[in-house]
Formats: sequence, C-alpha cells, structure tokens
Amino acid sequence: MSEGNSFFGPVDPAPDAGWVGAPERVGFFTDTSVCIGCKACEVACKEWNGVPSSGFDLLGMSYDNTGALTANSWRHVAFVEQSSSAGSAGGAAVAAQVVGDSGTEPGVPSGDAGAAVRGAGGGEFLGMPGSGPPGRLSGVEERSDFRWLMMSDVCKHCTHAACLDVCPTGSLFRTEFGSVVVQEDICNGCGYCVSACPYGVIDRRAGDGRAWKCTLCYDRLGAGLTPACAQACPTESIQFGPLARLRERAEERVAVLRERGVSGARLYGHDPGDGVGGDGAFFLLLDEPEVYGLPPDPVVTTRDLPRMWRRAGVAAVAMVAAVVASFVGGSS
Repeated sequence: MSEGNSFFGPVDPAPDAGWVGAPERVGFFTDTSVCIGCKACEVACKEWNGVPSSGFDLLGMSYDNTGALTANSWRHVAFVEQSSSAGSAGGAAVAAQVVGDSGTEPGVPSGDAGAAVRGAGGGEFLGMPGSGPPGRLSGVEERSDFRWLMMSDVCKHCTHAACLDVCPTGSLFRTEFGSVVVQEDICNGCGYCVSACPYGVIDRRAGDGRAWKCTLCYDRLGAGLTPACAQACPTESIQFGPLARLRERAEERVAVLRERGVSGARLYGHDPGDGVGGDGAFFLLLDEPEVYGLPPDPVVTTRDLPRMWRRAGVAAVAMVAAVVASFVGGSS
C-alpha cells in the first residue's frame, strides 16, 4: 500500500477502529458482465431498510430513472447506452451467452455471433421504448453494433474513509465487519461527509437534513444474513462474502472473460494499494470507470490533512518567534 495515500492506517479497518476479535472483513463484489438491469437490488434495499420513495420521476434519457445514488437511493443500477466497437463485440456475445451459430436466449435471433450481438444491442439510439423489441422491426441488416453496460452502484465502504475522518459528532463509525455506517440519531446534518466522499455517495435527505447511505445491511449482518440486495440479485451479479475470497473469485472471473475475448474486462476498487486503500465494495467493469460515472483514480480526500496541520504549526511557531524577537529587539 502506498503510505502517501493514507490518512491513518494500515488497513485492516475493524481492528484499526478498536474492535477486538473482529470477524473477517466482508463486502460486495459486483460482476457487471452478468447484470441484467432488473433493479431487484434497488427494490430490496428500499424495502428492507425502509428507504423512502424518490417519487415517480421519468428522466427521459434512458431506461434508468433512478439517476444516481442519493439519500433515498442507496443502490443505483446505471444503464449506459454505448455504441460497441469491434473489440467489444466479444463482451456482448459472452454476456448474451452466444453459443456457436445457435443464437442466444432468450429473445435474440439465431445466426452468427455478430448478428446475435447486434440483435442484443439494438439500434444506435434506443431512446424510449418503441412498439417492438429494439432493432427487431428493421431487420438484422440495418442493425448497428450497440450494447448496454449495466452496473449496480453502491457505497464503497472505503478502507480509508474520509467521511469518518471529518464527522464531528461520531455519527459515522466503522463496524466490526469493516463497513461504514451512519447513525442517523447522532447525525447533525453538517454535511462534511458529503463533500469528503471521493465517490459522491453520501447525500443529505431533503426535509430531513441528515446524511444517509448504504449500511451494508448492518442489522442483517448481525443476524448472520446476507445483505438484501445480494440476496435479491437473480444473476449473482452482486456477490457478498469475505473480501479476500471475493477478490480471488474476481481475479478468476476476469481471466475467464479475457480468455473468451472480452479484452475490456477489469477490476475496480479491489486494490489495497489504491488511493482509498481498496474498497469494501468493488466491481468487475467492461470499460473504463469513467464510462460508468466512477472516478478513475479516487483518493481519500483527507490525505493531506496531516501535512497541512504540520505546516500550520510551523507557521504559528515562526509567527510567535517573530513577535517575541520584535519585543526583545525593541526593548534593547
């Protein structure tokens, strides 16, 4: 791990936070290559945690009407519409489970892998739903390469969590499982954590003022249960378990995808040497992080605080010395 990226550490967060005999750190591994955008995770999260509705908002830009992680959306399934390059066709083919010339299932016409990919992708611009399946009415020959990238985003439960560093009331705390939780009855709504989060995850609820975010279903973990979102995911895109084991599984999955020709497959947030000491919720992506709205190189925003305080101390000492010297010089 790079020490320069750490405000405090090293980095087994629960023991560092004072937990004695803490269990193995747990978290999420989200494999976006098998996400189907069903939003079951969003619904399960809201239902279990009693997260209020965000209202019936049609954003008019995509099938995704959640838009972003907010105080009222602790899970957000992003829908990214992307014209696919020749190199990404393999990714779509794998995601669509193309097998030889027999087409895909469900719902994609038979033919070669390229045609199946185009059928799975639809037209260049899908917009709002039409009267038939995207691209299906215009014929295979007029379809262009296109793919959906879907990802269920969530709080990353950073190893070095800047939100913890700046909270003045102790509302945010590190659990024995390594996750970061907001205690709503202690939060005073100052909002320092909102600006400190390098991912823009934490948000204050309108009309309430307090900060809210994913708790990794802390109550369920305490009862030995899986978080609601992972429990509801029908494709096991969201996997929950000990973080070390998830990282091994993710490495194996990336190797399999690349062997099948998905050259863009990569992990995000898995590396303890990155700017936040690694995330408790990390992802397998099929393109650059920016495509999914993720920062490419996140850094704990409180990293520079020790250096700033040292410099402020040196400046204060120098100022006092100058004042003393001026009085001594004047009297002599």
